[in-house]
Amino acid sequence: MNLQLDRDLCFFDLEATGLSVVRDRIVQIGIVKYFKDGREPEEFSQLINPGIPISLEAMLVHGIQPKDVAKKPTFQQLAQKIYDFIGNADLAGYNSTRFDVPMLMEEFARVGMDFDVSKRRLVDVQRIFYKMEPRTLKAALKFYCNEDLKDAHDALADVKATIAVFEGQLARYEGVDFIDENNQKEEAPIKNDVQALHDFTNDTRFLDVTQKIRLDPNGEAVFTFGKHNGQLVGKTLHEDPGFHAWIQKMEFTAQVKQLCKQLLKDYEKNLKQG
Repeated sequence: MNLQLDRDLCFFDLEATGLSVVRDRIVQIGIVKYFKDGREPEEFSQLINPGIPISLEAMLVHGIQPKDVAKKPTFQQLAQKIYDFIGNADLAGYNSTRFDVPMLMEEFARVGMDFDVSKRRLVDVQRIFYKMEPRTLKAALKFYCNEDLKDAHDALADVKATIAVFEGQLARYEGVDFIDENNQKEEAPIKNDVQALHDFTNDTRFLDVTQKIRLDPNGEAVFTFGKHNGQLVGKTLHEDPGFHAWIQKMEFTAQVKQLCKQLLKDYEKNLKQG
């Protein structure tokens, strides 16, 4: 890598039990360390026993299952080795400032070690990407159509710009295979077909647009939030009517409230029949 270094630089990535940097735990760490003296980079990779369950959502992303980490060392057992490998290096990663760095700091703090980043420089590759390729309608119109957006934020002008971008996307990606974050290939998902485009741009596991209720691997509706996260909706609402009442009076969408009513009704109907 042609980068001038006055301090070692560690690119690293974490896989975890979930997305909370406070509640969740690391299940894998990967590091590539570049040296300021020009030595060949060194690599470190380790599966870690998190000591807590791995969420289904996390397993669907990284594919690491409880059996894969059951006999692996804990973070506490690895902490000193990881600490020494990183040394006083600067840190880099993808979305690392918001996720990987604070999660790593929490893990060190949990075992009584101070992983100080106040004197380290942090490079987040995702932020470079987002700043250089801004995710705005104006930027999309320039990228796909090489046109400048006039009358930005006028509703009709924005609609016409969106149509132009969409046509540009069809022209650019139709017939092109898509590789997802799990390295799985989807053959040419962008095509002149609304159903195909719907399937590509929506996660069909979720039953509502705010993604509060989803289908589990068995096709059962489960909650994605709160104290009943991951639990069956109908069964939970039947057994905890107070939770149902809370949902109905809080600021959930009408769609979520109606789904809860219907799923509860279906569950209780099945109980009577069964």
